[in-house]
Amino acid sequence: MKIGLYFGSFNPVHVGHLIIANHILNETDIQKIWFVVSPQNPFKTSTGLLNEYHRLHLVKLAIGDDLRIKASDIEFNLPKPSYTTTTLAYLKEKYPEHEFSIIMGSDSFQNLHKWKNYELIIRDYEIYVYIREGFEAVNHVQAKMHIVQAPLLQLSATQIRNTIKEGKSIRYMVTEAVREEIEKGGYYK
Repeated sequence: MKIGLYFGSFNPVHVGHLIIANHILNETDIQKIWFVVSPQNPFKTSTGLLNEYHRLHLVKLAIGDDLRIKASDIEFNLPKPSYTTTTLAYLKEKYPEHEFSIIMGSDSFQNLHKWKNYELIIRDYEIYVYIREGFEAVNHVQAKMHIVQAPLLQLSATQIRNTIKEGKSIRYMVTEAVREEIEKGGYYK
């Protein structure tokens, strides 16, 4: 099975993530998508990062009963910070029957050359890049890249966290189940 790995902090997961995943499933040869919740991204500080188990739970709530998408905690038991190359090696060994590809925004793709062992990633994996406003997808590293013209929202996890801090509603920015859980848990206040 061809599985797209959508790595992220998902702090929190929002409808933009789900729209991109749905578009990729509808418009490419990827058969399933795993949202890989990263405990700690090496390029981001952990300040303001909700506990990884809470973020995983929110991803599960966001996905609901969509069997095409899975929430993955695969990086929770790997060394921190989470390096994509380490995760890919682990997945390849654990699931040899699957073919893995990577899903990322054009903003991340621009920085791919800064990733640990990026040469192995571009050699061994296809990368599906969705365009983020202000970031071109120029393939300087000669990756096996597919441009995906996914519908994009001007929405970010940072914007959602700030909206919560301001005491405003995040309705429609996240799924209803995610909104209820964030409010119940008092997250991001």
